[in-house]
Amino acid sequence: MLNAIVQEQPTIISDSITKNWTEQALECYSLNGNCAECSIKKAHYSFDCQMPKVVEILKVTVGLPE
Repeated sequence: MLNAIVQEQPTIISDSITKNWTEQALECYSLNGNCAECSIKKAHYSFDCQMPKVVEILKVTVGLPE
């Protein structure tokens, strides 16, 4: 399953953000990956957010957040 998530990925996801639940990952998880409600999306950053994929990796490797 983890390989499938990473293979769908067009860019490299840093290992550092897939080791534990960060504040941004928790926000994405709580929003069920709804990017329209995300604080990153609302800030109009010029990059494509990879957080929904990071959340899927975290769920597989670390488990669900508390």
